[in-house]
Amino acid sequence: MVKKWKITIPELTGIEQRNVYLYLPDSYEWDHEKRYPVLYMFDGHNVFFDQDATYGKSWGMKEYLDSTQDQIIVAAVECNHSPDHGRLREYSPFSFQDPQLGRITGLGKVTMDWMVHTLKPTIDQHYRTLPGREHTWIAGSSMGGLMSLYGLIQYNFVYSRAAALSPSLWTAADKIQDMITLARVEKDTVLYMDYGQEEFCNHPGMQKDFGIIAAKLMDKGILLTCRLVPGGTHCEASWERQLPFFMNTLLYEKGS
Repeated sequence: MVKKWKITIPELTGIEQRNVYLYLPDSYEWDHEKRYPVLYMFDGHNVFFDQDATYGKSWGMKEYLDSTQDQIIVAAVECNHSPDHGRLREYSPFSFQDPQLGRITGLGKVTMDWMVHTLKPTIDQHYRTLPGREHTWIAGSSMGGLMSLYGLIQYNFVYSRAAALSPSLWTAADKIQDMITLARVEKDTVLYMDYGQEEFCNHPGMQKDFGIIAAKLMDKGILLTCRLVPGGTHCEASWERQLPFFMNTLLYEKGS
């Protein structure tokens, strides 16, 4: 079952409304004693329903979870669709300059603070979650993948596991490396990170930056599952095919 409702994020977009999507496993309806891990996801409009997805193709997350019967709650929030780079700003941990985009002022910390201090407490209050760090995870793709990496590193006291699919490391590779170097993370921190084979040509130096950042993550002691996806591209259809890989990493040794 996927519930859907409207919210505002005053810190980011004032009174403008956007959707929250919440997946509950079938057992939630009849096992009233059971509590569940929560996976928080970016670009919520692209996660469950084709009719809501930006390009008409979602990740098919509901069908996947229904078929696997993974015992997890998924909370996914729609992004900012403002034409003045609203999504880029909300999902950028760092400000950056791009020849084509101009200067993007990163509001990633504001976004993550809202998720940690407003969204998570709301979900924990109204649903039967396992609210502790051990059972609180985060995932996304592209800029959402970058935010998932950022959230895991900088908010490691909240999130113990993350999946960063095709993370947009090109926006501020040097700052991301510095962030990892300076971070303090728990030894049980788990990360799935991938990049599509066909994506490396989209931004100069991405293959080198991806390798450097992966090495720094391992040097930091993060339990990293790192993949180069054969034939992988930068789209929802490709990310949907990675569902078994990153979900198996997130759920590894967590049972059902």
